[in-house]
Amino acid sequence: MASRPRFRMLSLKTFGALLAACAASSTVPAEAAEGPAEGLDEYVIYAPYVVDGQNEVELRAAEFRDSSLVLNDSRGYVVSIAHSFTSWWQPEIYVGEYLTLPRNPNRLEAYEFENTFQLTDPGEYWADVGFLASYEFQTHLGEANALEFGPLVAKQSGQFRQQLNLIWEKEIGTGADSYYEFRGSYSLNYLWREAAAPGVNLYIFPRQQIYQAGPALSGEWHLGNGELEYNLAAVLGINRDAPDKTLILNLEYEFY
Repeated sequence: MASRPRFRMLSLKTFGALLAACAASSTVPAEAAEGPAEGLDEYVIYAPYVVDGQNEVELRAAEFRDSSLVLNDSRGYVVSIAHSFTSWWQPEIYVGEYLTLPRNPNRLEAYEFENTFQLTDPGEYWADVGFLASYEFQTHLGEANALEFGPLVAKQSGQFRQQLNLIWEKEIGTGADSYYEFRGSYSLNYLWREAAAPGVNLYIFPRQQIYQAGPALSGEWHLGNGELEYNLAAVLGINRDAPDKTLILNLEYEFY
């Protein structure tokens, strides 16, 4: 009987090579790039798993802390609900994506219809693979809507869990440009306790020249008939154009 391939940990060198290749293939001219605050709703690392019949309510938030008054205290929020109709497909509706800029009121930026597809069974191959596809509806006249898509990869080796997202975005409709914009995220966690898995998160946004990494903590608690999952992170800017610090909070309640 043939044995399964041995699981090995993705090296940071391999991760770096993947992100560098994706970033190089998605270069956006400076005049087409968005400002750093426009990406505050994108500090998330998706898992490639779908559980049939599961419901989810999610809150994501991120805030910049920076020496620049233009960036400092910029905040982004996302609220969403989801339901898995099969063991491989989970649609999710973002009931609001919000952005607060310094000295400006909080404003609704967009709605989004997102889909997660689980492509492999856990442990079936060397890594678990899924795919993300979403459509974003802008709420402001003259701003282009957008498609987002890309692979979601996860791998567990003993008590270490890794997740890698490679996401592309293409504007469509009024005011759309012709470029595909890329972002990447990666997490490495040590599964110390169910409620506490320390680790590190990395994010790159080549369109905005943002490269960040920092400590993270994730876990879950059983509450009633469901589970509350969380992820906290404080990532620091690696390059000059990145915000000095970004505080990240992701909360997700799963139930049936």
